[in-house]
Amino acid sequence: MSEPTASPASPPRLDASPLDKSGRTIRDMFAGVAPRYDLLNHVLSGWMDVFWRRRAVRELTKADHRRVLDLCCGTGDQATTLARRGARVTAADFCLPMLALARGKHERQGLHRDRRPFRPGLAAADALALPFPERSFTAATVSFGLRNVADLDVALRGLARVLAPGGQLVVLEFAVPQAPWLRAPYLFYFRHLLPYLGALISRRGSAYRYLSNSVLDFPRREAFTDRMERAGLTGCRWRNLTGGIVCLYTGRTPA
Repeated sequence: MSEPTASPASPPRLDASPLDKSGRTIRDMFAGVAPRYDLLNHVLSGWMDVFWRRRAVRELTKADHRRVLDLCCGTGDQATTLARRGARVTAADFCLPMLALARGKHERQGLHRDRRPFRPGLAAADALALPFPERSFTAATVSFGLRNVADLDVALRGLARVLAPGGQLVVLEFAVPQAPWLRAPYLFYFRHLLPYLGALISRRGSAYRYLSNSVLDFPRREAFTDRMERAGLTGCRWRNLTGGIVCLYTGRTPA
């Protein structure tokens, strides 16, 4: 359920230069962090990323499980969670090293094509030019990926196009807490400690400076649900998770 309090203005970034979200830059950046991507996700979130993904999956009904697109799937954690809940999943990303890690993860974790839980199918796909026919999926999920696309509105319209009537979109994305007591320490961590820790664990520490800046630039709460509605989704809502560190967004295509 949406909360009535409006989001405060976006806090300024440390680096005011425009973010480079060109396909090649984003693809290369994620290819560089892929080997330690899962470790960094868990460590930098205090393992809360596992909880957030499970919470997103709980938004889907059994009817939604029939054909689910997990877009910007990365190394396949969200697709794994969906498959273990009985969903038939197509996991899509345009970064091939990420998809390769997802394939290995699904094989190691005992997901199968011939019995439940079904192994997710994998697809190389750009969020700005989805290669799927209209009305292909009963649901779609995107976890921490939409802030990286060069044109958010094009990506949202593409997701609405491939969803069947009544299909649900579930999005997880980082946000900035609204409560003053949490907002200040969160921003300090996000601007200073997170990039430092990322650089210690990964050779591509610049990716974690980008992460901080991309979160601060991304539309939050009502600003994002407004974009969802303009893309053709209805009943769009948001929920704060973990004090507003993350937002869970939901909407459906008209039935």
